[in-house]
Order: sequence, then structure tokens, then C-alpha cells
Amino acid sequence: MSKPENTSAESRSLAERILNWVEVAGNRLPDPAVIFVIAMVMVWIVSALLDGYSFSVPAKDGVQTKTIISQLSAVSLTEFFADMVHTFTGFHPLGVVLVALLGVGVAEASGFINASLKALLGVTPKSLLTPMLILVAIVSHTAADAGYVLVIPLGGVIFYAAGRHPLAGIAAAFAGVSGGFSANFIPSSIDPLLQGLTQEAAGILDPAREVNPLCNWWFTGASSLLIVGLGWFITDKIVEPRLSNTEIDGDPTDMPTMEAMSEAERRGMWAGLISMVVGIVVLVVIAVPGDSPLRTPEGDITAFQAPLMKMIVPLIFLLFLIPGVVHGYVSGTFQSHRDVIMGMSKTMSTMGYYMVMAFFASLFIYSFGKSQIGALLAVEGANVLKALNLPGAVTLFGIILLCAMVNLLVGSASAKWALLAPIFVPMLMQLGISPELTQAAYRVGDSTTNIITPLMPYFPLVVAFSQRYVTKTGIGTLAAAMLPYSVSFLFLWSLFLVLFWVTGIPLGIQGVFTYP
Repeated sequence: MSKPENTSAESRSLAERILNWVEVAGNRLPDPAVIFVIAMVMVWIVSALLDGYSFSVPAKDGVQTKTIISQLSAVSLTEFFADMVHTFTGFHPLGVVLVALLGVGVAEASGFINASLKALLGVTPKSLLTPMLILVAIVSHTAADAGYVLVIPLGGVIFYAAGRHPLAGIAAAFAGVSGGFSANFIPSSIDPLLQGLTQEAAGILDPAREVNPLCNWWFTGASSLLIVGLGWFITDKIVEPRLSNTEIDGDPTDMPTMEAMSEAERRGMWAGLISMVVGIVVLVVIAVPGDSPLRTPEGDITAFQAPLMKMIVPLIFLLFLIPGVVHGYVSGTFQSHRDVIMGMSKTMSTMGYYMVMAFFASLFIYSFGKSQIGALLAVEGANVLKALNLPGAVTLFGIILLCAMVNLLVGSASAKWALLAPIFVPMLMQLGISPELTQAAYRVGDSTTNIITPLMPYFPLVVAFSQRYVTKTGIGTLAAAMLPYSVSFLFLWSLFLVLFWVTGIPLGIQGVFTYP
């Protein structure tokens, strides 16, 4: 009976050696800000070499022609420097992070978050913290990018307060928020966004073909269970044991404690929670009527154009600011408005490193988008799959892998699908595969590699969150922690989709597998 044990130990040892190599190699890379600079310069050079190269992209109204544009030309460089300030200030993740964290900073400085966590940990078994955290991370997709600025840092706080390694909590939350991006049992604005692109692509071959916005709902809902289960196992059995020897050397004054809650803290917490519930109730009352100003003119409340969806980040700001202020005054941690402002200032003072990285990230993404290299990579990869003319099931796996690889460079889910859907959807319809199944395959590939690429806009932010606890955290540390999630999600989630296909379980509402 010793042989299986030795084999298992050897497998663990091999996996650990691989992860250790990834960590060491990754931490030897330049600072993330410098990586963005290097990537930008490479884009400039490649775009100059391919300047004028044209390629075709299928579209409903006919084939469109795109052209590689040199970013080293006088015109491009002039535009680059002329737009630099706007490029940085208009960088979407920057605004999301800073505005949301202003409110979170007040809630943290007042002690509201710490007190709420004490209450939560008092009723939640330590063994169930991981699945609870991943589940909350998955649900956070409903609120756009909220999970990145709320759930991921809270993952570290919760684990640290429970006596567990905070980087494991951050990794678990990051896996749920980003690696499991397409797993959610609550429909969100990404569903109609992708459906619209799939509908347009299906119309190239069959103008009468309709795609339901919730055509993947059963699959994404069931995928939530898969991601929670996988994430729970990987966190508790692989990631956290490996982190056990990683020293926590951050500033202890900034970290939560699990001392018994005082009566003042308890009063403040309940007052803060009541104010939060009142705020949510008021929001619901305003949003319910069909003619609510929070809805689109058509009455839709979940569309990207709906004012409510556009207000998510400001609402997060208010839903943490108000309870934080209430808790602070009731508990006595705030004596005047200056304490509130100091809470905001303290949070902003920790974001300097991220702002530097965001500056260079915004410039890279600007150059990459202007050059059209991302579109070329996506289209040429799709054309290779098409030319191979493989069986439908093999092509489906190829789509997942291609999307996963393109995702390492192009972060936007809608931007990638806008390029790939007009190629993949009609192609697979001719093989008898439905647009709904093709879209589901894309969603799997689009999610699983978010968590291992430094070029993902929020990746440097997660590094910054981790450095709060382990100051030497680098790209390699985070990539090594996230690699087991990425590989497992990619392989097993793909098999999960095949299981749906083989058993005939509908993908969602009108989510069929075959065409016609």
C-alpha cells in the first residue's frame, strides 16, 4: 500500500516544484509597471513592421477590412502624447477602484468592516469560510467590477481574522471573481451583451435565428457549484498549505483582529447594518416601478445602458460610506467629520503603487487597441481553426483554448467576442452546432486565464492587495498561487460543458445544442 502513497507524494512534489519555479521566475520579472512599458514598446515595433497589413473580419452587413496601424508613425505618436492625460484619467479600472475604495476606506477606518467580520466569523464555521468567500465572489459579478475592489481585499481580511493565511483568501476570492467570471446563478448585464453579439453573428447565416439573452443560464448557474467546489479544494488542499511557510510581514496596525467585540462596537455595527438595509430598501423601491429613472426607456434594469448599471460603483461608495459613518459616530471611533476624511485619505495613500501601474497599463492598452494587433491575433487564430476543419467537438475545445490564449492579451470579454463571434458562430452552425453552445464555449475560455496574466488591468491591483500582508509579493507569487485554479478550471469546466452536451441538459432558456 506504500506505492500509491509514494506516487501521490511524488506528484505533489512535482506540482510544488513547478509552482515554486513559476513563483521564482515570475518574481524575477520586472515590476508590473515596467512590464506594461515593455509590452507597449513591443506593440509599437510589431505594428511598425506590419504597418498597412489588411485582414478581413466577417460581419452581418458584409466582410469588414481592418488594417494594422503603426504606432511609431508621426501621426500615431502625436495622438499618443496628445491623448496621454485622457488615456490615464479615462482608464476604466482606475475610476472603479478609487471611487469604490473611498467608501470602503471610511467603513474600514470606522471599524464597521472589522466588527461585521467578527460577527460573521462568529456564526460561520472556519471550514466553510472558503466556499462562502468563493460564492460571494461569484455573486459579485452581478455588480460589474465590484468584486475586484470589494471581495478580493475582503478575502484577505476574512482569512487573516480567522487565523488563516490572508494570501489564500485573496487567491480564493480572485479565483471566484475573475477565474469563474462566467459562473453565476444570477443573470447579469454580461448576458444580454454577449447575446447581442451572438445574435448578430448568427444572422450572417440565418437572419431569422433568435438567441435568448438567458440561453446559457442553466449552464452558468450549475457552473457556480463547479467553481465553488474546485476553488474550495484547490484553496484548502493546494494553495494554503503551500503558503504556510510564507511569512506575513505587513503592518499589523492595518490588519483586523479577532478580539471580543465591545458593546460600543456591537451598537455601531447594528446601527451601520440598519442604515445599509434602509439604503438598499430605498434603492429597490425606486427601481421597482416600470418608469423608474433607474431603468432604460424600454423599462430594462439590467442592460448596460440602464442608469442603475452605470451607478454600480457610486452605489458601492454610498453603501459603505453611510454605514461606516453611522458606525463611527455610534461606536465612538469618529469624533468629527475630519475622521471621515482621514479614513478616505488613508485608503488613497495606499493606492499610490497601483496608480503608477494603472498609468502604464492604460498606455499599453491604448496602443494595443489602436494598433489592431489584438484583432489580428484573434481573427487569424480563428481562421486557423476554421481551416483545420476538425470535428465539431474538437473545434469546440479549440475555441475554448484559443479564447483562453487570446485572453492573456485582450481583457475585454465583449471586445473579444465582437471579433470572434462572426467567425465562430456561422462556422459551427454549418457543422450543426448551435450559437448558444458556441457562446457557452467562449465564456469558459474567456474566464479561466484572467487570473494568471499580468496584462489583465486588475492583476496589479491584486498584487497591491497582497503586499499589504506579504510585502515581497510579486507577479510570480500571485501567478503561482493562481495557476492551479486556472489549469483546473480550464480543463474541468470544458469537460463540464461537454457533459451538458452529451446528457442533453439545456444550456439555459432556449439553450439548444444543435442547429437547425
